[in-house]
Amino acid sequence: MIETDIPARLDALPFGRFHLLVIVALGITWILDGLEVTLAGALSGELKQPTALGLSNAQVGIAGSCYLAGAVLGAFFFGWLTDRLGRKKLFTITLAVYLLATAATGLSWSAASYALFRFLTGAGIGGEYTAINSTIQELIPARLRGWTGLLINGSFWLGAALGAIGSIVLLDPQIINPSFGWRLAFLIGATIGLVILVMRLWIPESPRWLVTHGLPQLAESVVRGIEAQFSTAQPQSGELSRVKLRMRDHTPLGDVACTLFQTYRRRTLVGLTLMAAQAFFYNAIFFTYALILTDFYATPADAVGWYILPFAGGNVLGPALLGRLFDTVGRKIMIASTYAVSGLLLTVTAYLFSQNLLSATTLTGAWMTIFFFASAAASSAYLTVSEIFPLEIRALAIAFFYAIGTATGGIAGPLLFGVLISTGSRESVALGYVLGAALMLLAAVVEALWGVAAERQSLEAISRPLAFVD
Repeated sequence: MIETDIPARLDALPFGRFHLLVIVALGITWILDGLEVTLAGALSGELKQPTALGLSNAQVGIAGSCYLAGAVLGAFFFGWLTDRLGRKKLFTITLAVYLLATAATGLSWSAASYALFRFLTGAGIGGEYTAINSTIQELIPARLRGWTGLLINGSFWLGAALGAIGSIVLLDPQIINPSFGWRLAFLIGATIGLVILVMRLWIPESPRWLVTHGLPQLAESVVRGIEAQFSTAQPQSGELSRVKLRMRDHTPLGDVACTLFQTYRRRTLVGLTLMAAQAFFYNAIFFTYALILTDFYATPADAVGWYILPFAGGNVLGPALLGRLFDTVGRKIMIASTYAVSGLLLTVTAYLFSQNLLSATTLTGAWMTIFFFASAAASSAYLTVSEIFPLEIRALAIAFFYAIGTATGGIAGPLLFGVLISTGSRESVALGYVLGAALMLLAAVVEALWGVAAERQSLEAISRPLAFVD
């Protein structure tokens, strides 16, 4: 058993270059995921051409679901390893998996090989989410955790914008043959990932993880190294609260299950609802947006990226402008409000789409408005599940909620909308939108009733570590 003030010292740090490095080097995962999802959507029109892979609408939807299925399994497997072996080891391994798989996607020769490589790419991204989200939460001071969490999660759409620009350039026949350009597009993520792999060499292991896994001396050394990067004087050890912990080398899966389904079963319900609703809402709409444009508005495949750029802009602005409110106004009211507004606006858009009252341009404007709020809502779901459970199971808890939410909402969404779009019926597609809106409104109610007011609190105050000793 040890007594330590390490959590309090980490929370007392001012925001500085160290935290900026953490945000950039680890938060890049969201940019890479946005890039991958956007490329899959923006390139779908080209991938349907005989000169590319000749995919059908159903095969495009299946490939999208394979990516999400890989993310689900990768999150579980790598999340389990992250809690056992450490954050730093795993956020290096998962990035390497992503790099190899996304590069291989550009070498696909058939629908089956494309789906396989998308599955492996998703596995790397899913593993990344568990490793980097747990690390970020454990290194960022409590008073800034909400804003930074939303800002990082919202950076998904910087990747989306990058993917849109890449698709515009690489599908332009005046620049490069599109039948070859789509292959080069998948090298964008691999190139970015190589740079980030080097940056991550300077990110230390989480001191919170070290101290609970029997390595208090190493944890102390890491914290001293972090504190040395700040010029302002830090609080003396006696001025900060201390916690008593019983060290353990791992947490049995039985303890994980007991924590999720007995000790914190209400929080588990909240996490599942938030994650499933936003996963269906986002993936159903975004994975099939290119198909909506090409099939209902006769938009050329090489022009899809121009519609995704403003779409991405609304998604970036939402978390950036609303993020501070999650630390000041509070988690519960902001999470419930953003979910509810997103659902109501999608309901209106569904009606207008079904009546053919929207052009491709005005539909894009509607998505910009809706996802200004929905992006903040979705980002807050990831923030919630990464901060309301004990440290020892944090990565696996993130994996559980990401996996279950994605499996129920994300995998089913693209498959359902792929079928609905194939009918050629606006009314059928609108019903799918209404279903997504209903899920968001349900999540808003659940959050309002049972959400956790985690703003400006230390992780240990929100949820006591399993190793905590009174």
